[in-house]
Amino acid sequence: MILLHVIGFGLKVGHLLLILCGWFLSLISLNLLINGGIMTNKISLPHEEGHLWMKMREQISELGCKIHHNYSQYIGSRKVRKNWWRKLLVAWIGLGIISSFSVLWYMSSQSVEKRKETLASMCDERARMLQDQFNVSMNHLQAMSVVVSIFYHGKNPSAIDQRTFARYTDRTAFERPLTSGVAYAVRVLNSEREQFEAQQGWTIKRMDNVEQTPVHEDEYNPADLEPSPVEDEYAPVVFAQDTVSHVISVDMLSGKEDGENVLRARESGKGVLTAPFPLLKTNRLGVILTFAVYKKDLSPDATPTERIQETAGYLGGIFDIESLVEKLLQQLASKQTILVNVYDTSNFSQPISMYGSNTSSDGLRHVSALNFGDPFRKHEMHCRFKQKPPWPWVAITTSVGILIITLLVAQIFHATMNRITKVEDDYHEMMELKKRAEAADIAKSQFLATVSHEIRTPMNGVLGMLHMLMDTYLDETQQDYVRTARESGKALVSLINQVLDQAKIESGKLELEEVSFDLRAILDDVLSLFSGKLQDKRVELAGYVSSKVPSTLVGDPQRFRQIVTNLVGNSIKFTDKGHIFVTVHLGEEVAGLMEVERDPNSTLSGLPVADRTRSMAGFKTFNQEGSPYTSLSSPDNQVNIIVSVEDTGQGIPFEAQARVFNPFMQVGPSISRTHGGTGIGLSISKCLVHLMKGEIGLSSLPQIGSTFTFTAIFTNGGQEVNNQNNFISSEFEGMRALLVDPNPVRAKVSKYHIQRLGIQVEVVSNLNQDFSSLNMLFIEEEVWDKNLGRMDFGISPKVFILSNSVSSTRSIFSAPGVVTPFIVMKPLRASMLAASLQRAMGVGNKEKYRNGELRMLSLNNLLRGRRILVVDDNPVNLKVAAGALKKYGAEVVHAERGKEAISLLTPPHCFDACFMDIQMPEMDGFEATKRIRDTELSINNRIQLGELSVEDYENVSNWHVRIMAMTADVIQATYEECLKCGMDGYVSKPFEAEQLYREVSRFFHTVNDVNP
Repeated sequence: MILLHVIGFGLKVGHLLLILCGWFLSLISLNLLINGGIMTNKISLPHEEGHLWMKMREQISELGCKIHHNYSQYIGSRKVRKNWWRKLLVAWIGLGIISSFSVLWYMSSQSVEKRKETLASMCDERARMLQDQFNVSMNHLQAMSVVVSIFYHGKNPSAIDQRTFARYTDRTAFERPLTSGVAYAVRVLNSEREQFEAQQGWTIKRMDNVEQTPVHEDEYNPADLEPSPVEDEYAPVVFAQDTVSHVISVDMLSGKEDGENVLRARESGKGVLTAPFPLLKTNRLGVILTFAVYKKDLSPDATPTERIQETAGYLGGIFDIESLVEKLLQQLASKQTILVNVYDTSNFSQPISMYGSNTSSDGLRHVSALNFGDPFRKHEMHCRFKQKPPWPWVAITTSVGILIITLLVAQIFHATMNRITKVEDDYHEMMELKKRAEAADIAKSQFLATVSHEIRTPMNGVLGMLHMLMDTYLDETQQDYVRTARESGKALVSLINQVLDQAKIESGKLELEEVSFDLRAILDDVLSLFSGKLQDKRVELAGYVSSKVPSTLVGDPQRFRQIVTNLVGNSIKFTDKGHIFVTVHLGEEVAGLMEVERDPNSTLSGLPVADRTRSMAGFKTFNQEGSPYTSLSSPDNQVNIIVSVEDTGQGIPFEAQARVFNPFMQVGPSISRTHGGTGIGLSISKCLVHLMKGEIGLSSLPQIGSTFTFTAIFTNGGQEVNNQNNFISSEFEGMRALLVDPNPVRAKVSKYHIQRLGIQVEVVSNLNQDFSSLNMLFIEEEVWDKNLGRMDFGISPKVFILSNSVSSTRSIFSAPGVVTPFIVMKPLRASMLAASLQRAMGVGNKEKYRNGELRMLSLNNLLRGRRILVVDDNPVNLKVAAGALKKYGAEVVHAERGKEAISLLTPPHCFDACFMDIQMPEMDGFEATKRIRDTELSINNRIQLGELSVEDYENVSNWHVRIMAMTADVIQATYEECLKCGMDGYVSKPFEAEQLYREVSRFFHTVNDVNP
């Protein structure tokens, strides 16, 4: 495992180094691009090679990322992932510090080397100039030795005297820039001394005592010199340049340095130099360059003895080194830049300083060799800078910049890795919280399912038994008690459904169905649901659907019904007078509708209402100018429906309107005590509207009323828009009717419902009309009350009074001498209106629409003779389900366990269907269904393969018994699980005739084909 960690860390470091290399290459490329280097074809990569390099780099980077990801996920522990980058950060900082000091050392070294090169160049230049000028002087001295040999020794009498020599040397001094004087000494033997001294008029002086006792220039007197002692030979100076005329008569052989120099000069035949010594009179260091003058020309290979014998004299040039070097340096502009020292290094262990000082320097020194033509004497020029070297600011700033960049990169890397680590920690924490939330959500769903099941299961028994009790012989009081108890139970079930819907909305598990439905029929059902609650309030409830709305839509009818039911239910709670009006239009109709409703008197009851346009002010369906969005039919044939529910109730205070759609929120605490409710109906409605891709809004005025408007998008069911409804009966087709109503809005609603039956309707505002050609006459109740006793309709037509309350109709039948009309109770619905007309006119089946007997008859036709297995562990539920199924003629068999159901439904069997509870002990309904389906599949496959005889299985080759879940759990996940395990339907507890009919009608017409 340690090896894997090391490999992983190496991969991370390699990946980071690859990124850094790419970064440096990018910087280099950018620099080349700026300098124009990559603009030439010679040094730039070809286009294809550049793309190949970039592609290879991306692949390597991607591979590194994948390796790092896989390592982090499968190999690296969390602790290693947290610590590796810290080690890398320390290594990076250490590398940056080392690089910074390396750059400082390298650039400083380069600066020092450049300084050395500068010093060497300057020193070599000065040494070369000094050497060149010395060579010029030496050549001239050698030429002068030839002149002396010819004109002094070669002529008799001599052509040169002191005056001539002095004038000649002064005039040719410019040709000897480094000499301070020239002198000539003749060779005098001891035997010739007296004659020579007499001839010259002075005595030969010795030099060594002058060297031991130097004197200043103003104190020097040649007469003070001692005569030269007796020697074998002498070399007195006979001619001298005026600058050194004080050396005349001085024996050059008497001086240590001069004597050795003279002897070497005559033996070698070349110019020789003396060691530096204090010059006479000036006491400054100097050297003498000596050439031997011979009596005749000697061959180059002459021996030293021959040279000594032929020696006539010695020509010497005096060099004042200090003044000469000073003059040379003055000729250079950078004289003050460096310090120059000239040394005689003939004795390497004890060099003699010929020029210069011991001023301290930075220690940087350069030595240039000087060659003055004397192989026995070695000379060097030592150079050094006068000033200390400046600080290497370029090197310092560069190294500091590298260090700063390193620290900045380290800081960025540190911050990034801290951020990544924090994000990873947050991610792990979020994942942990997510797991907890999911577990809590699952627990919540399970809790809701369990609570729902545990509450709905006994409620199923209560409602089922009450329903069965209503089918027995009860007096009116007993029926009222049973009906009240049943309605209370239904209210409790409705409350449970609302709480479950809110829980599903919060968990995001609420989904919509996509089935075909009739919107007009749903609106009729909602009106029927609330019709009984308004009988005592004298509040008119009405519904209107535009003729442009398609007769068939595709969507979720139950959720649409739930939205309308919640809105109408709220209006009924808070409305004690006036009306509640539900309208359904297409979006393109809204503009014209708003123009009509601007008249305050154009309402259903004549009372003012809240402006409907304000409830749609924030809808995206309308543009900023308020015009409707007319493109309502999209390419996928969608239809935008706008539903409004207006009432003339108490209204909502302005400060409370912003929170009416919040869950469990009500206008005030007294509302729940006065009207009841949980305050989640509008919240659920808003969520459902959003799921239908719609919007919802309200407009409310206190003491005036409220108007709720919402939009929903459905799909056109494929049928053309029809002005008639599915309830049209052929017996009413073509009949003519007159509707008397002075209220245009209410007349429009009544006309809409009457026309749904195929009746031709004409609307008038009073009774002053001809009724002879009419089949029926519809009179609004308030018109009837105003004209009571003044109406004579004759034999025809049939008269129908449209009334809101049962109590108000008693006065209609109590008036003497008045034709007794037929009463049609509001709210108007197609089914109720058709039943009323059939009873009054004596056509059609009078019992067809009474008490729901049509649906009961259909259930009897579907279930009569069917053998159905009911599986439930609760005896009460068994009794309720068996009673409901036996009521419709089914033969019911009981089973209390899933294993028992498996045994009974193993082919061959004689059951047509099975109602199976989901939550049962030992084996739940899901597992039992799966095993039943597995058994059926195995037998079907074996029959098809011929392993089993079809005759043994009642000549059925494809066994599939219809199984419907029967449970109190209404969670969507439960429904999906039912379908997943192989169930065919779903019936929630408590179920009623409508729900039972809707489920069994889907497949019982095919049962005979499956199980004969």
